[in-house]
Amino acid sequence: MSSSSPYIDYTTFTSPTFSAPAYANSLVLSTNNPTDTPLDLSTPLSRVLFDVQEVDTHIDTLTTKHALPIIQHTQSRSAASTRVLESVEEQVRSLNESYKRLEREVLERHESAEQVRVAAARMLRTLRLGRGVQRAVQLGRQLEGQMEEVGREGVVRVGEARGMVPAANTVLGLRGLFGAGGKGEEGEGLERVKVVVTLRTEVVSPVERVLLQRAQQVVREFSMSSLLASGGPGQQGGQSTQTFAQTEDTKTRATNALQTLYLLSPTKPTSTLINFEPTLLISALQTYLQTALTSSLAALTRALATLPTLDRTLLEISARCQNIVALEALLATVSPPPHPLLSPHSPPTTTDDELATSNFLTPLNRHLDTSSLPSYFWRSMAGQLSSRVQEIMNRGGVSARTLRTNRDRVRDAIRECVDRGSQLPVSSLSAGKRADGKVGNWEREAAVMVQSVMGPLQR
Repeated sequence: MSSSSPYIDYTTFTSPTFSAPAYANSLVLSTNNPTDTPLDLSTPLSRVLFDVQEVDTHIDTLTTKHALPIIQHTQSRSAASTRVLESVEEQVRSLNESYKRLEREVLERHESAEQVRVAAARMLRTLRLGRGVQRAVQLGRQLEGQMEEVGREGVVRVGEARGMVPAANTVLGLRGLFGAGGKGEEGEGLERVKVVVTLRTEVVSPVERVLLQRAQQVVREFSMSSLLASGGPGQQGGQSTQTFAQTEDTKTRATNALQTLYLLSPTKPTSTLINFEPTLLISALQTYLQTALTSSLAALTRALATLPTLDRTLLEISARCQNIVALEALLATVSPPPHPLLSPHSPPTTTDDELATSNFLTPLNRHLDTSSLPSYFWRSMAGQLSSRVQEIMNRGGVSARTLRTNRDRVRDAIRECVDRGSQLPVSSLSAGKRADGKVGNWEREAAVMVQSVMGPLQR
C-alpha cells in the first residue's frame, strides 16, 4: 500500500493504538505555531481531506481490482453458513423430537403416577381416620357398658369398685387416642370429626368426672376401725364387729379406688414410670388425712372445754387414727397398675427408684415429708392443739378450772388414746403383727400430744 500511495502513512492509520484526536492535534501543531492567534486550520483540514480522498480512492481501486475473489470468498462463507445452519436445524429438530418423546413417555406417565399417589395417600389417611373413629366409638361404647357396672351414685359396692379400674383404663385408651394427633398416627385428624368431638364432650368427659368422684368417695369413706361399735374405750383395741369378708370388701373397694385415682392422674408427654406423680391419688389421700385431722382437732378442743365428752371424743380420734394405720398398711401393699400412657422404658436403676414405684405409700410420704402417716397425724394435731388449749385457759371460767383440776386424768386419757389409735383394727391384723395389734413405738407421739395439752396447763 505504501508503494502505491507514498503520500499516506498507512502504518499510522492501521495501528491498533491510532487515536483520531491525537492525529488531528499533531496535524495542527505541524502546520501552526502554538502561539499564533488565530490558528490556521485550513491547511490541516486540507491534509485530512486529501488523506480521506486518497484512502477512498485506494479502497475503490482495490475493490475493483479484486472484485471476483471477494465475491467468491463471500459466496464460500455464505455456503458454509448455510451448511452450518442446516446442521444446527437438524440437531434442533432431533432434540425437539426427543423432548416430545420424553414428554410422552415420562412426563405424562409421571403426572398420571402422581395423581395415583395423591389419591392413594388420601385413601390411606381416610382409612386411618376411619379406623381411629371406629376405635374411639368402640371404646366409648365399652366405657358406657363399664360405667353401668360401676354406677353413678350411691354407695360403691365391691362389684362396682372392681369395674372402676377397667373403666379407667378405657378412659386412658381414649385419652391416648385423642392425644395421638401427630402425622401418620392413629388419632390424626380426629379433632375435626364431629362424632368424635361429641363423644369426647358428652360421654368421655362426664364419665371421667363420675369415675373420679366415685373413687374419691371410696377413699373419703374408708373406715376399718370398729372402736365406736365395740362397746367403748374400756376395750383396748376393740373387738371388731366386722367379719373377715366385710374387711376384705373394704380393702378391695379401697384398692380399686386408689388404682383408679392413680390411672386418672394427669400425665405429661415426658412422664415415665419413675418421674410420674399421681396427683389425684395424693390429693385424695391428703384430703382424707386433713379431714381426719381437722375433725379430730375440733372435737378434742370442744371436749377439753366440756370434759364429760372427752372419753367419747378420744375414742373417735383413736378410731380415726386406726383407720389411718390401716390405710398406711394397705397403701404399702398396693402396687401401681400398668399405665398405658407412661413410657415403658427407663426401668428403675436404684433401690430408691424401685421402692418409689412398688407401692402407693412412698409417693404420699414423700409428698407429706414424713415417714409415717400416724406420726404425721399425731404431730400435726399436737402442733395446733397447744394454741387451742391456751385459748381455753385464757377465757378462764369453769372450763379452765375443771381442765386444770383433772389434768392427770386428761393426761392418762390422751396417752391411752394415742396407744389405742396406734393399733391396727383387729380384722386387719396379719401374721407379722404383734398379738396386740400395735404397730411401731408411739411413746414419742404420745409424749408430744400430752405436752401439747399439759404445757398450757402448767403455765
